[in-house]
Amino acid sequence: MFPDRIILCYHAVSDEWPSPIAVRPGDLHDQLALLHRRGYRGVTFTEAVRGSPRGRVVALTFDDAHLSVHEHARPELGALGWPATVFVPTRCVGPSGSMAWEGNQRWMQAWGGELRSMGWPELAELATQGWEIGSHTRTHPFLPALSPEALKRELVGSRQDIETEVGIRCESVAYPYGAVDARVIAAARAAGYVAGAATRDGVAGGGDLARQRVVVGRGDAGHRFRWKSQLVTRRVLGHPRVRRVRAGVHAGRVTA
Repeated sequence: MFPDRIILCYHAVSDEWPSPIAVRPGDLHDQLALLHRRGYRGVTFTEAVRGSPRGRVVALTFDDAHLSVHEHARPELGALGWPATVFVPTRCVGPSGSMAWEGNQRWMQAWGGELRSMGWPELAELATQGWEIGSHTRTHPFLPALSPEALKRELVGSRQDIETEVGIRCESVAYPYGAVDARVIAAARAAGYVAGAATRDGVAGGGDLARQRVVVGRGDAGHRFRWKSQLVTRRVLGHPRVRRVRAGVHAGRVTA
């Protein structure tokens, strides 16, 4: 039995980069093919969260706006006629931007090429192909630790950057590191967002502004992806006892 609606969280797409967040292009191809065979069709994150799409739908989201997403994921999704969503840290866009935030520093010297961001022209191209361009803040900070003023700058400023540079309305945000609490949700709502993407357990009362996603990484090929994307898996992962175990595993560790 499969769920009617799946929201997946990806980052980079690369054969060479050994990072846990870099899915191999061939694995992405196989994952999309599996979803297609199961009767899914692609939608944007906001459509999956706020809309009423019929049938089985999957929202593929890509955090950080890696250039490799434009190079590898865009053609694969285009072949299926599916849109996706890319969440952009707006101060990191283009060749002058830097993805040197916590978790990435160890890759900068040997794998800096994999940390290249799309530019605004690539993002605008995706928008013309039906992709949703959402915010991933301006500088990819740990939002719960920010002052109210800094939190507002990150959330409001990134939304304004996207709307100015791409010329479309920005209504969704993905919280860096999946880190979100009630104060961040309130700030996102005040900044004008209607949909928010997390990666860890949701926040009580967060609703559409704290939607969980299934994270897909380099180790999730083959049967692991099939297991993750089945309804029984989602029920198991949502069980309170399993959530407590997962919280213990993640304690003290920040993920991208």
